[in-house]
Amino acid sequence: MSTRPHSDDLPVRRIDRVLAFMSLGLLVLSIACFVAIMIGSASGADFGSGIWPTVGVTVYIAPILAFVMLMTVLVMSFVRRARANRDH
Repeated sequence: MSTRPHSDDLPVRRIDRVLAFMSLGLLVLSIACFVAIMIGSASGADFGSGIWPTVGVTVYIAPILAFVMLMTVLVMSFVRRARANRDH
């Protein structure tokens, strides 16, 4: 049985969807980099050269950016709902 959305529901905008998926992608990238560092440590890799410094920085920066993107989506959603409720 399908349910129809309420007429009061606001549609999801493209920017909200893009920011949410970018945030998820950054979190997945950060986890992948963390696992790569764990595997590199176990195999005795040289973390001072090659792509390893970038991988190390990604582990620190990506979760923060993902959090900021999610907070941006949340604030934009609250503002849009407040404006819609004020107009009605």
